[in-house]
This record gives sequence, C-alpha cells and structure tokens, in this order.
Amino acid sequence: MTNLTVPPVEMPSLQRRFEGRALRSLMLTSVVWVVALLASVPLLSVLYMLITRGGARLSLEVFTELPPTGFETGGGFGNAMAGTFVMVGIAAAIAVPVGILAAIFLAELGPHSKLANAARFAAKMLTGLPSILAGVFAYALVVVTTGTYSAPAGGVALAVLMLPIVVLTAEEAMKMVPKVMKDAAYGMGCTRSQVIWKIILPTGLPAILTGVMLAVARAAGETAPLLFTALFSNYWIYHDGELAVMNPTASLAVLIYNFSGMPFDNQLELAWAASLVLVLIVLMVNVISRIFGKPKY
Repeated sequence: MTNLTVPPVEMPSLQRRFEGRALRSLMLTSVVWVVALLASVPLLSVLYMLITRGGARLSLEVFTELPPTGFETGGGFGNAMAGTFVMVGIAAAIAVPVGILAAIFLAELGPHSKLANAARFAAKMLTGLPSILAGVFAYALVVVTTGTYSAPAGGVALAVLMLPIVVLTAEEAMKMVPKVMKDAAYGMGCTRSQVIWKIILPTGLPAILTGVMLAVARAAGETAPLLFTALFSNYWIYHDGELAVMNPTASLAVLIYNFSGMPFDNQLELAWAASLVLVLIVLMVNVISRIFGKPKY
C-alpha cells in the first residue's frame, strides 16, 4: 500500500480587516448611531422634563378632582381624562367599523376598480390633512347643526383623523393574508363572504388591531380639532345622574393648552402632570399595539 502525502491546506484568515467594504460598513454604521443618538436628545430631554416636573405633582387627587380656578390651590384633571376617553371612544366607534369595511372593499371586493383607486387616493391624502381642518369640518357638520359644542362633535373630528390610518393599515393587513389560505377555503366550497369573515379578518386581526391602536394614539393627543368642536369644561361629563355629552367637554390636550399659558404656578404644575399622563397613555397604547400586533401566520 502506497502512502499518499496530503499537502497542507492553508486555512483562511478569519480576522476582520478594515478595508474596502468592511471599512465603509463600519463608517456608515457609526454615522447611523451618531445620528440616532442626536435624534434621541430632544426626546430624552422632553421625557426628563415631563418626569421631573410632571411626576412631582402626580397623586390620586389629580385623577379625581376638577380643574382649579385662578388663585385656587390643589385640584386635578379627572374630568379631562374622562372627556378624552369618551371622545376617543366615539371616534373609534365611527372610524373603526367604517375603516374596516372600506378596507375589505379595497383589498378583496374591488381592489382594482376606479372607486377603489379614488378611495385609496383620498385615504392617503387624509393622512396628511392638518388636524385643524378636521376640526373645522366637524364644527360645520355638528356644532353648527346642533348649536352647541359637544363630545360627539369632538368625536367626529377625531374620527376624520383616525379613518385613513385604519383604512390603509387594515387593507395592508388583509393583503398580507397568504393566498393559499384563501384558495383552500374556496376549494372547500366557502363563499366570498365566508372567506372574508372566517379567514381574512381573523388572520389579519393582529395587524388590523395595530392600525386601530396607532389611530387611537394619534387621536388622544390632538388639540386643534377639539378647540373647534368640544371646547372645554370645568365640570364632569357625567353629572346630575346623566351623561351630558351634548355640552362642552373637557380633554387633556385642551387642558394642557389652557393651563400652560396661565400665570399661576398651580395650573402650570397641573399642565406638566397632564402632559406626562397623556404621554404615558399614548405610550401604553403603542406598547399594546406592538404586543398584540404580531402576525399569527
């Protein structure tokens, strides 16, 4: 038996060399990190001010008391929180069903029709609509008609801002449903309506929920539309045994706007505390949307 001599194999060097593409990649990565850190400075500074100045005033009292008058001490913004939840709820009750039904038409029933193209274009245009114009629209539609500022007027204004977000995100969520799932349902004899209600909507629900939560987060922080529609009130929306929705209604955003311009320390402290609460509400809504917005397919 002859002995075969195997020539030694030179192992490649696994050490990283900073030349060529590796050097460019390192440089661009460093630039991205520097830009990201610079962009986070304003956000972190605002959060620091909110936590230090607004957190010092947070207590159970601010969530249960009414806003104070000029030289009065104490008080809170419980009515503003309640009014915000009511108006955002009204807006969601209008925008979510309409938006999902519109998304069903855009994604499944007539995705390439002229009506779908026009509706899709209008929804994209509405995403850039200045919020104050939504307030003017709701003022002309509801306030002028009813003759009073009210929570439903504020809800309509917020619904206009929520609707395009719900429509576009729901449409994309339905388009992401795998085609094989729909073909399998059709192959089993399901009708189009059954495929939509039993396959498309349940499968795309997490992504649809994400869009709804993002729309709610945007609506909760709007101020300009509510100045034209709901105005403000120093009283609870529920008083004398009834829900007074057809009266001027308080909201956190308008309270912050009003109190931030007052020359009283008590109101300024409440404005900082309300700002912190509003930021926490928006943050919580976004976190929930991320948790439940993971696709299941």
